[in-house]
Amino acid sequence: MSTSRADLEREIALEQAHVDKVYANLNTATANAKSMARQGREIFLSDRTNFLREEDSTALFERDAFAYQAARRLAVLDSEHEGLVFGRIDLSPDETRYIGRIGVRDKEYEPLVIDWRAPAAEPFYRATQAEPMGVVRRRVLRCRDDRVVGIEDDLLDGSAETSLPIFGEGALMAALTRARGRTMRDIVATIQAEQDEAIRAPYQGVTIISGGPGTGKTVVALHRAAYLLYTNRARLEKGGVLVVGPSNVFMNYIERVLPSLGEDSVTLKAIGSAANDVLGFASERVDDAASATVKGSLSMLDVLRRLVRLPLIDHPEALRVRVTVKGEVLGLGEAELNRIRDHVLASTKLNRGRAMAFDAVVQALLRKFPDDVSIEPAELEERVREHPSLLMFMNAWWPTLSATRVLARLADPAVVAKVGDRLTADERTALARSYAWVAGSDEGAEIVRGWSVADIALLDELVDILGQAPDEAEEIDLFLEGGDVAEVLTTADLLRQERAREPDEDPVTTYAHILVDEGQDVTPMQWRMLRRRGPQSSWTIVGDPAQSSYPRQDETAAAMADLVGRGQSRTFTLSTNYRSPSEVFELAAKVITQVFPDADLPRAVRSTGVEPHLDATSSADLHGALREHLIDLAGQVNGTIGVVCPPSMLKDVQLFVMEDDRLRAFEDRLIVVTPLQAKGLEYDGVLVLAPDRIVEEVPGRERVLYVALTRATQRMTILDVDTSTWRAPLD
Repeated sequence: MSTSRADLEREIALEQAHVDKVYANLNTATANAKSMARQGREIFLSDRTNFLREEDSTALFERDAFAYQAARRLAVLDSEHEGLVFGRIDLSPDETRYIGRIGVRDKEYEPLVIDWRAPAAEPFYRATQAEPMGVVRRRVLRCRDDRVVGIEDDLLDGSAETSLPIFGEGALMAALTRARGRTMRDIVATIQAEQDEAIRAPYQGVTIISGGPGTGKTVVALHRAAYLLYTNRARLEKGGVLVVGPSNVFMNYIERVLPSLGEDSVTLKAIGSAANDVLGFASERVDDAASATVKGSLSMLDVLRRLVRLPLIDHPEALRVRVTVKGEVLGLGEAELNRIRDHVLASTKLNRGRAMAFDAVVQALLRKFPDDVSIEPAELEERVREHPSLLMFMNAWWPTLSATRVLARLADPAVVAKVGDRLTADERTALARSYAWVAGSDEGAEIVRGWSVADIALLDELVDILGQAPDEAEEIDLFLEGGDVAEVLTTADLLRQERAREPDEDPVTTYAHILVDEGQDVTPMQWRMLRRRGPQSSWTIVGDPAQSSYPRQDETAAAMADLVGRGQSRTFTLSTNYRSPSEVFELAAKVITQVFPDADLPRAVRSTGVEPHLDATSSADLHGALREHLIDLAGQVNGTIGVVCPPSMLKDVQLFVMEDDRLRAFEDRLIVVTPLQAKGLEYDGVLVLAPDRIVEEVPGRERVLYVALTRATQRMTILDVDTSTWRAPLD
């Protein structure tokens, strides 16, 4: 059907009229929600500060229910919904459905917009010309704020008799060529059928989303989180949803996706922050390749368990206890003490086991007392228990330990040799070397700085092994006293009662669903850390083995298999690379297939006609060459420019980019990252700096170089520094 510019403008005007109607009803709904919130606040407000009548509890409950529902509705309505209405499907001359980020109804409760997660919206994503699902025409509305600026149509049922006009050349390709910003955009308007299948998979068990670079794994997983919250809200919102990514850079990049889809009840954490609930701190520092590899291995589980069992007393002659009662010397040596320690730790965590250990030591000493010396048993036991030598020994032999204090012992090569004799010599050296910073720490203070991302999982494991130390319940004042401000009392105030933590209660925060991105990088020890936060949860795991930064893939596969177990599981493989131009991906594929022939190589659907630019420079001329190439890229692309460099060059390159006068003109578009920080990210233009150093410095070697080589959406420049060994597969 032929169409003119006038026809297009007329169609846009018709769509604009519907969008205006949607926003008008949205404004009305927002006003109603604010009114409900105001009414809720007025239901019960007390100026009493020290008591509450029992009969007032009903009014309190009603007020709290009003406040909760109003706040929840306002949070949805007040979200930034750019492109609130983005789709339309025409199923017949009489049935049209508009698809949007949230559902909106008119005064008669008729749907003006269907939430994209609702079953009624599914044909918008699943319908094809082969299986139109009753859809005659699918339309994508391109909006800027609340204005319709363009439309893109697909005629799906060519056999249907219709006069519907068809406009545009494809919404997906138009979206792929748009300039990138500093944060990830959602793809809610352009989800493809294979992506939608993964998004709408059941929540039970484990869902694995795999695929090569640029297939949209991350954004599909985030849309899945929004979909699951919509369809299983009662279960998942109460239990919580945790999204775990590889770095803080990555988490900052994706943080706006879920709110733009109408969801803000999700916890986002980088892997280095996953144990913040029990440790109270996080880490972004990455170990060198050798240290990161050994720390991620399950071999560390044996090291940590033996480390906990190893007494803090370093000298064998000091590992004994002597008490004197009525001139009789009662003593225990190293062997007897070790047996007691092992017996207690077999059933009790260390920080809860001191009392049991003390009793066992006392009883062992009592058995040493000669039968022919006259003393009442009760008096004998009292003298032993209160003997200063015994009390001093127990403080040294069985102190309350923190995870950081225990792990810091690995800075001593002698300790590493004792607990890590099953490691190789190189592994022991790398392990002790990675904790050299501990020697310069303040021994009188709790050590919290200097830990690496890999250490976080080890510390979390130690918290689990050590257990929580006994503590006294804190007293909490339930009511404010004094002041002129009327206090708003809640039902929670009435129910809140301080309770002592059970001795073996797990301090870990758990979730109903856990989404792990870049799952191929999660080490076996990190999987143990994550599983403690989801012992009964369902999982979504996103990854690509070809991009793994952890070299021991057999251990990773075993950890994954253990996680899946015999429960429900399903795998979706995304096969289309929407990010990389075919010219860029062809080069990256040559690199990865040399070291990983079985790599899942997706099909790149776009071509720019521009090959990657390969150049070389020396260390002495690095800044000049870097400047010229970045200026060149800035002139070629309109969006972001990523500089991916080895960890050893990161600070120097960041400083140069910030201070160079010629680069300041577009410094807001420049982002400097390491290859590990670049995981999951994309930029319009990419400069990969010193590939050989990347291979040498990061765990995963060529696999992580493959990550760096697949970040560009338009142009890529590769600048070798001094050497270019990585190019061998290209010759």
